[in-house]
Amino acid sequence: MNYIQQAYRGKNEPWMFILTFILTAGLFIYSLVFFLFFSDGIDLAQEQQKLLELLPSKNFWLAFNLLPFAFLLGLLFLLVKKLHQRSILSLTTSRKKVDWSRVFFSFSLIVLITLVSFGISFYNDPSEVVLQLDPVKFGILIVISLLLFPFQIGLEEYLFRGYMMQHLGVLLKNRWMPLLITSILFGVFHSANPEVAEMGYTIMVFYIGTGLLLGIMTLMDNGIELALGFHFGNNLLAATIVTSDWSALQTDAAFKYTATQAGTSTVIDVILPVLVLYPIILLILSRKYNWNNWSQKLFGKVSSKGI
Repeated sequence: MNYIQQAYRGKNEPWMFILTFILTAGLFIYSLVFFLFFSDGIDLAQEQQKLLELLPSKNFWLAFNLLPFAFLLGLLFLLVKKLHQRSILSLTTSRKKVDWSRVFFSFSLIVLITLVSFGISFYNDPSEVVLQLDPVKFGILIVISLLLFPFQIGLEEYLFRGYMMQHLGVLLKNRWMPLLITSILFGVFHSANPEVAEMGYTIMVFYIGTGLLLGIMTLMDNGIELALGFHFGNNLLAATIVTSDWSALQTDAAFKYTATQAGTSTVIDVILPVLVLYPIILLILSRKYNWNNWSQKLFGKVSSKGI
């Protein structure tokens, strides 16, 4: 049995899917509704800065934002086990057990790529990036990130690439529509981030493109292990390497981007990976894990045959 068929292992009535999605995606839905209907005329980045001035520290703000994901991930697991009567393993992988080596490899890959890319960029033009390393605050940031980011990226991966991908596959009887729908939703639910207001909707190419990358990883590899490692490495470094006054992650990172607004080069920096880097990453993974039959795994039909 391949990964997307795992939803057949338990109960998969449409009302169960709708209820579980609404309950576990509530935080994303709330943010999107507020952004669409109540944020007109509000500078989200500026309001975030005002709020930060009232709080004990940026680390407190980060922890406060990440803690709800722990509750929502636990709720998703509970609903999958009790309502759908499925195992968490079936939501994670089609293998007999979770392959942690895959998580570690994809994590290491994106960490290496990100560090090298940042190093090259900083070496070529350090004019708008300053070192702001505070050992104590940075140490606390690392601890919070290692403890709480797994819940945040866990919810997003288990919800979008796991739960939704599998159940949409069962409902729609194909693979490409769940891949497309979950990737677009992944992007849309990030549209309330301050970066969108700063850079414009061009950055949605990055969010949706990242969703497509993670979705392709999941379908080709028959599990979300690679997506989990990649997403965790990406968010961990996004929080700890460099921050800015208009980024969604306001942290005591090692460096700070000092420009008051995103420039053309910044927009290129977030679009270029989708067009160049992501295909290279897929090529590396496909060679390492011997992916084949791309057409069937990405565009084939989904049925209960073989279960």
